Amino acid sequence: MNRLIKQKFAEYPDHVREKLGELHALIIDVAGNLELGPVDESLKWGEASYSVKSGSPVRIDWKRSSPTQYFIFFNCQTKLVDTFRVVYGKRLVFQKNRAIILSISEPIPNVVLSHCIELAFTYKQRRELPLLGVERSRVATKPNLPS
Repeated sequence: MNRLIKQKFAEYPDHVREKLGELHALIIDVAGNLELGPVDESLKWGEASYSVKSGSPVRIDWKRSSPTQYFIFFNCQTKLVDTFRVVYGKRLVFQKNRAIILSISEPIPNVVLSHCIELAFTYKQRRELPLLGVERSRVATKPNLPS
């Protein structure tokens, strides 16, 4: 974790720092598993931001104004959140076309978020594909998808 991200995380309450630390690790793991090269970690708009050359950046944050929630943000100029809504609409909560809203009191849905992060980090190759290339068999009608 780079110095600026560590400083940002140090500002969060302990229970929030733990959740965002898990989300940070998930983002780094997804990029590593996909062999996408180095992950650029920085602060954008005061939020921890992660980007790779092949994709669209992902940001994470917690807001004092929404103390029971934390967020994973995506570029609102992409089809990412619209695609997530189609694929995982029954599993996730969204903020317009820019974020997935997560509850501090719930476990992180690792499998679902890993897929969302994968789609973001490979967005440049997928952006012209219907549903970003997600197979129809994976679409949200399956309520028993693993977390």
